[in-house]
Amino acid sequence: MGESYHRGRFVDDADAQVSIRSKAVNYGLGCFGGIRAYWNEACEELFVFRLDDHIERLYESAHILGLTPPVDRATATAAVLELLRRNGARSDHYVRPLIFVDSDELSPTLTDVPIGLSLYCQPLGKYFADESLHACVSSWRRVSDNAIPARAKPTGAYLNSALARAEARRNGFDEAIFLTGDGSVSEGSAAHLFLVRRGELISPPSTEDNLDGITRRSLIELARSEPLSWTVSERRISRTELYVADEVFLCGTAAELTPVTRIDHRGVGSGRVGERTTALGERFRAVARGHDDAWHHWLSPVWNPR
Repeated sequence: MGESYHRGRFVDDADAQVSIRSKAVNYGLGCFGGIRAYWNEACEELFVFRLDDHIERLYESAHILGLTPPVDRATATAAVLELLRRNGARSDHYVRPLIFVDSDELSPTLTDVPIGLSLYCQPLGKYFADESLHACVSSWRRVSDNAIPARAKPTGAYLNSALARAEARRNGFDEAIFLTGDGSVSEGSAAHLFLVRRGELISPPSTEDNLDGITRRSLIELARSEPLSWTVSERRISRTELYVADEVFLCGTAAELTPVTRIDHRGVGSGRVGERTTALGERFRAVARGHDDAWHHWLSPVWNPR
């Protein structure tokens, strides 16, 4: 049992509770984030990956929903680092920040209500058990940004993700791929999608009803920079492009970079993990673990703050 941050203070995990009457439980009123921290054995340091960007996105999400967080960004950022220290984190960890409507009243309202901030952490290695995934295009469509804003990472919207993933698992697949309401590729059930075709790395933009992903943005920047220097396009992707892609992979804070080698019972490219997927995955892991000084501005050390 560890500690969590709840309602302005650090408490035992067992004491970080909300009522069964909570609006957050009954209606999913809130938004959340996911933050990775990577252990570097050589220097015995835990690096939180792009912490400032994650807190910024969390607070932007709250702003979209019309919620005012109870503390400022600097306080939330400091709380993440202190949470990891209090839990003695000396391995790869995941941090979940949650801003929620902290009210037990009956109606589903976002206005004139108290707002809470909670944080918890846990050790986390690989998110997916397999080295590569078999995916399907889901019969469920990605919820529109004009219905429930995906950019805000709202808690209630992940019922959409759960339905798609459950359908995929029941049909013998590992993961689902969402289409938008008009039939273009959006993302995985809870991860962004990239494909490689004719030497070009391609990903749907965040305007395709998907999250403004921090890992996605990081991979684009790393792919365009030396030593890779690849051509990267952000554009709409049709369903059938998935079937003729040379490589496909999913990415996200939890998923990191996970190859997809079959889609809808069709092999992707050679049916094996592709060279560019492998190269970009290795590049990302080196940067996230602090092995490249040029990208240390993305990292927040936990045990020896700069």
